[in-house]
Amino acid sequence: MADAASQVLLGSGLTILSQPLMYVKVLIQVGYEPLPPTIGRNIFGRQVCQLPGLFCYAQHIASIDGKHGLFTGLTPRLCSGVLGTVVHGKVLQHYQECDKVEEKGQAVSFPFVSELGPGNVQKGISSSFDQVIKETTREMMARSAATLITHPFHDSKSGLCDSVVTIYREEGILGFFAGLIPRLLGDIISLWLCNSLAYLVNTYALDSGVSTMNEMKSYSQAVTGFFASMLTYPFVLVSNLMAVNNCGLAGGSPPYSPIYTSWIDCWCMLQKEGNMSRGNSLFFRKVPFGKTYCCDLRMLI
Repeated sequence: MADAASQVLLGSGLTILSQPLMYVKVLIQVGYEPLPPTIGRNIFGRQVCQLPGLFCYAQHIASIDGKHGLFTGLTPRLCSGVLGTVVHGKVLQHYQECDKVEEKGQAVSFPFVSELGPGNVQKGISSSFDQVIKETTREMMARSAATLITHPFHDSKSGLCDSVVTIYREEGILGFFAGLIPRLLGDIISLWLCNSLAYLVNTYALDSGVSTMNEMKSYSQAVTGFFASMLTYPFVLVSNLMAVNNCGLAGGSPPYSPIYTSWIDCWCMLQKEGNMSRGNSLFFRKVPFGKTYCCDLRMLI
């Protein structure tokens, strides 16, 4: 109980601290650009036409809505984080209780268990891989359950109560689950990629005799997680775009954004325009193809 409470408090604190960053990131993802592009330099020092970065975007929001405007949408994110943590923990706890019952049954049926001998190394590797599959499957179920429960909060555009009323009135029940499929697919693919790559690296690339083995394994998990999140970023982008697609907000409606018939249509259009990584970088942002700006409605090609 104490662990769950500490996780909720820690998650809530990180959510509050990261809210301005995430708010700007989502606005960039949906393609709502209130500021025109400027002439700047990329990381190689070359002069390019680029869009304002994180700090310029945040300053613009603060100049219009005040500093509290950077925390727009904080309440739904906090509710989503708390509820997601509780659901995730409950699902994993259920699996742990099932394991305890199963272990007790095995202890009664097989009181004598022999250790692995030198000739059973391959069997040990196989059982280790089976354990990775088992743990990944359980984590996938826990994350999917949490995502399914918290996705209506993910679709909230501003205040919690106002968003619920607006979404239900304009889009019905299905409006609370707009963008759910790409979000689920992205989470599942990212999880399996991360754990599979980490297993391969830890088993075949790292020397088990190294004294800092556990530390190296934690690093490999972090690196593979970052790599998996980069590969599955388009799913996150498409999910956020579908959440605001034709919902009444300026950034999700023509002329600033086309109306997508499905998340696959959104994916294909972004891929055609070369915008699959839009919002992935908050600095050195290149001008996207075919973007309409709200400052003067000019079309950039």
